[in-house]
Order: sequence, then C-alpha cells, then structure tokens
Amino acid sequence: MAKARKSTFERLQKGQLNRQQRKELQRKFDADSPELDVKHPHAAGIDVGGASHFVSVPPNRDEMPVREFGSWTEDLRCMARWLKACGMETVALQSTGVYWIPVYDVLEGEGLEVYLVNARGTKNLPGRKSDVQECQWLRKLHTYGLLHKSFRPPEQIRMVRTLWRLRDRVVKDAGRAVQQIQKALRQMNVQLSNAISDVSGVTGMNIVRAILRGERNPYQLAKLRDPRIQASEEEIARCREGNWQPDLLFELQQVMDAYDFYRRQLGIIDKQLEEYLATLPAREPVGKVEPAQLTAKQRKKLKASRKSKDNRPAFDLGAELTRLMGVDLRIIDGIDLMTAQTIYSEVGADLSAWPTEAAWASWLELVPRNDITGGKVIKQKKRPSNNRVATALRNAAESLYRSDSYLGARYRHFTGRLEGLKGVKAMAHYLACLVYRLLTKGQAWVDRGAAYYENKRQQREMVHLQKRAAAAGMKLVPIT
Repeated sequence: MAKARKSTFERLQKGQLNRQQRKELQRKFDADSPELDVKHPHAAGIDVGGASHFVSVPPNRDEMPVREFGSWTEDLRCMARWLKACGMETVALQSTGVYWIPVYDVLEGEGLEVYLVNARGTKNLPGRKSDVQECQWLRKLHTYGLLHKSFRPPEQIRMVRTLWRLRDRVVKDAGRAVQQIQKALRQMNVQLSNAISDVSGVTGMNIVRAILRGERNPYQLAKLRDPRIQASEEEIARCREGNWQPDLLFELQQVMDAYDFYRRQLGIIDKQLEEYLATLPAREPVGKVEPAQLTAKQRKKLKASRKSKDNRPAFDLGAELTRLMGVDLRIIDGIDLMTAQTIYSEVGADLSAWPTEAAWASWLELVPRNDITGGKVIKQKKRPSNNRVATALRNAAESLYRSDSYLGARYRHFTGRLEGLKGVKAMAHYLACLVYRLLTKGQAWVDRGAAYYENKRQQREMVHLQKRAAAAGMKLVPIT
C-alpha cells in the first residue's frame, strides 16, 4: 500500500523541510512591511476546509503560531478558546462552500469579530499552495486591512432566508412535476394543454385525477371543466381521446403523487413562515405613504396583487412585509410580492450596511466594472454573480416591457439604446436605487406616466441638438 503523502503542516511540525525552505517561509510570513499601516494588530487567519481548519496567529503570540483543528463542534470551541488566549480580537476566513458557517457561528458566539471575505480578493496572487501558507497569508492581509468584510444578514433574517429558499426549491420541483405530467399526457395523445392554458389549474387537475381513477369517456371528462374556463366541453372532449398505455398511466400516477407531495410541503412551509414572521418586530417607517397619496394606478396595482394566487403563500404576505419593512415596495411598478419578499429574506429592511445607493448597487453587481487607463475606459468586464436580489430585480425590470408607466418608458428607452442585456441591467440598477430610497429615506415613488418620461426625453434631446448646432455656428429652425 502506498504511503500517504504528508502535508506541509506535518512536515513543518516534524522539521522535514530543509533550512532554506524554512527560512523562505519565515521571511514571507513573519516580515513586517514598512509601507503598510497595521489596521488589526490582534488578527488571526483561518483556512477553512471540510475535515479540518488551519489557524494562524502572529508569531509572537504562541510557540506554535499555526495550528490545525478538526471540524467538529468541540474542536471549534477549542479553537475559539485558543484564539482568545492568544489575545485575538478579529478573525478572517474565506467563504468556502458552506464549511465556514459552523466556524463563523462558534467564533461569533465567543465574542470574536469575524471577517467573512471573498476568495476572489486573494486568489490571483501567486504562491501559497498549502493550507498553512494560506491561513498565514490571510492573517497578514487582514492585519493590514486589505480584506473587505462580506455582508451577512442578522440571525432573524437568516431564518427567513432559509425558509424562503427552501420554498423556492419546492416550487421549482412542483413545476418540474407539472412538466412531466404534460409529457405523459402528450405521449398518450391526450392534448389537454391545447385546450387549457394551465394543466395544474382546477380543470386540468380534475381531468387528470379522473383519468387515473379509470374514467375514459371524453365527454364525462369534459364535464369536469371549471365554469370560468374559455374552452367549451366539445373542444375539451376532442382533446381527451388517448391511447391509455399502461406504462404511461403508471408514470402519470407517480408524477401526480410527487406533485401532491410538493403541494403539501408548500402548505407546511407557508405555515411555518407565517408563524415566524408574526414573531418579528414591526419597523417604523422612515416616511409613511398614506393610501390617499397613492395614485389610482398604484391602488389598482396593489388590489390586483392581493387577489393573485400564482405560487404565493396562503396567508397575507403583503401585509406582513409592509409591517416588517415599514413601506410597501409594490408601489414601484415592476416589483411584485415575490420580489419584495426576496429582498427582505436576503438583506432585511435595514440597508445601513451600504452607506450610499451606489454602494448598494455595486454589491448587487448592477454597475459596470470598467478598466480605466489614461482617463479612458479600455474594457468593461462582466463579473459573474448569483445574487438573488439582483436576479429578482432583473426579472422585475423585464416585466416592464409593456407597462404604460414612467418606469416602462424608461425601460424601453434603455433596451433600445443599449445592446443585449445591458438595458435590463440598467433598469434593474434604477429599481435598486428606488428600493434603497424607500427603505432608507422614505421617499415615496409616484408614477408620472409614460407620456411624462417621453416629454422629458424629447426636451433633453432638443437641448442637446441646440448645443451641437451652436457649436457649429448654426441655429435650429422649426418646420412650420
């Protein structure tokens, strides 16, 4: 059996590195830099792993400045006690998968300030191919204040986020089950989706369940239609004549069982979410918008959103969000109930972590990343991001395509002037700024209509043309 290769940490402990290698490592990680100011003199660095964590403290704090701790809870507590015994006050660790979460929770519970940093800020530097070197390098960068602390919402918001993300996964699983139902029906030549728009609706589910109970008469199946559906019984009956293959009927039964299970899970999650949101304190609004101040279009939009039931919780989530956030974000055209809940579950109602709306938009990755040389933009980089708030705002921006509102006109102007998805990103950036103003300054958004935006745009274009004509020594003359 081949002998397991020893890690650099084990070789350091047993003195198996030669003298030149030890001197080089010592020079790299223990030398002070006269060009940098020490921001965190009592700083430690942790390289997080799945099985163990490597922790580094300054060399003058302990005989063994680098130690390895296991990933179980007792070892994490031993790590916290050792850091406090060494006089550490702040700790830097990278957000590696989900391995960092138990470390973060234990250290935070022991009173240490934890800096959760993005590995993107350190990965492009050469060297540090071992866990020991990585934790030492993190400590040095954090000591000189070169690492930025990532945002992590409070514990109350994290619990809401867990429930909402779980609900989102269950909704997607239910959607995939509906697709499998449609596939099985089409294979049996039951063209149900041609007669009704939503197979998962009342009519579709009644017909599918009747088929599974053994009903084969197309006219008996057509009588199960809901009175509100537009398709006639005759049209539905013509789409119900199938070949009824046993294997496909078995598949349809299995998929229906899975769909019913997901729907039951959604009910349980919604009940848990309602009970937990009821325990959270209400937030005093910064600037309250009274119903009388809302326009007729905004009141109509809020009334319609309360009646809509598409994949929304069974309880009045809109009222809860208004109480918790201090403002109803749905007055902004394009932002619906699900978008508002995503914003609250990811960041909460307190946006004080971002001092300006520009910082808020930058965290959402809704601003361009420009490489500037000599005062000129030579390259615009697109940084990958899976920020759920930014994704929700992009979807909200795309929903404004046919909106007869100020924001709808602005979105159409952006997408007409900018190529690709840049117009969607620009509109999502504007929506993010509106959300920031509502939650921090209480500025009420009042829709002024698409005509107002078009009028202002034409005025700006006219001023621009007049300046260009004046620079060329000419004058614009209107056509009479």
